[in-house]
This record gives sequence, C-alpha cells and structure tokens, in this order.
Amino acid sequence: MRMIVRTVSELCITVGALIVLFVAYVLFWTGVRAEGAMNDQIDQLHRQWSRGSGQPVAVTKPAPYRYGEAFAIMYIPRLGFTWNKPVLEGTGRDVLAKGLAHYRGTARLGQVGNFAVAGHRRTYGDPFLDFPKLRPGDAVVLTDGTTWFTYRIDKGPYKTVPTDVEVIDPVPRKSGYTRPGRYLTLTTCDPEWGHSHRLIVWAHLDSAQSVEAGEPKALRR
Repeated sequence: MRMIVRTVSELCITVGALIVLFVAYVLFWTGVRAEGAMNDQIDQLHRQWSRGSGQPVAVTKPAPYRYGEAFAIMYIPRLGFTWNKPVLEGTGRDVLAKGLAHYRGTARLGQVGNFAVAGHRRTYGDPFLDFPKLRPGDAVVLTDGTTWFTYRIDKGPYKTVPTDVEVIDPVPRKSGYTRPGRYLTLTTCDPEWGHSHRLIVWAHLDSAQSVEAGEPKALRR
C-alpha cells in the first residue's frame, strides 16, 4: 500500500513539474522567441527600405504581398510610444508567431476596401494584450517604407464570435460604415487566455504622407 501511495505521489509530482514547465514555455519562452522574431522582421524591413531609398519607382502595379513576409510596421500610441509590430501577409500560426497578420484577400494598406489585421492577445509576445484599452479617436499608424498611413478608430472594441467573418468585409455591416472607403479592421482573441470570442476595432484612413515629410503628428510626443 505504501508503495502504491509513493508511486502515485511521484507521478503527481512529475505531472505537476511538467505542467509548470509547459506554463513557463507558454508564458515566457514563446514570448522571448516572438519578441526576437518581431524585432528581426522590423530590422529586415528597415534594411530593405534603406536600400531602396532614393530610387525611382518604375512599376505601375505594386507587387503582391507574399505569404509569411513582412511588408509594414504598425504603431499604436495608445498602447505605448515604444509599441511597434511588423505586419506580415497571411494568418497562419507560423505567421502569427512572428508578428501581426494581414488577412489574405482583404485590401492593401491604404487602399479602398478593408485592410484587416489579426494579432495574438496572449502568448507569442502578447502583441494585442492591451487591445481593450483602444478607444474611438485613437490613431493606428502604419508605414510601408514610402508612406505613413494614419487611421482613426471609429468603433470598438466590439465583441463577437469567431464565425462572424463579416467583420473583415470591404464594408463591415456592424462597423457603422455605409459606403466603400479606406478602412482598417483589427482583431484579437477574447478572453485573454481563450478563443471563444473576438474583439474588433474598425478605423478609417484619416491621412497619408510621404516618409520624407517626417513622422505623422500621431507619433510625435
């Protein structure tokens, strides 16, 4: 009997240790790896943009976004003036582990339609941990290396279910928009550690300016 009790106790200790290690991995290690991956993506973009600076653009049609590759950097002052994340094409798990993810098939950055982006609330760097703090009027600023795009939030955070795919329509029905425009949709999971719901914010393009004109007012402290 004592041996059975000892064996069960040892099993419980082992299982408990494994659970602690798993939680540490989810809370800490995925965050460390994601922060490193996001910083690498941003560094690569800056190097790419630096090499292309000063060169005339001869193409009439921009190249399509390529799955898994970063093409823009997002800044949200409400989440902190040091908050900046790369935006990559596609919403696969491998992409979301390296930054924010652009829904394939939605509009290009700054163009007519709905530029829709998803991000983790928890794990993998917690990019949208403070998503509930966003408010109407807040700025969401993005750059593709040539242009600064400043969007202004009109509605949200709005809570819905994962099957509500209409939130990323060109003119999202529940957003309050009634006609085509240049819109932005941000999505993340809710609650923090769950996937039962989604939080959404909708924004419109408020202004655009060349990077040569300097940072937009929304980023100036």
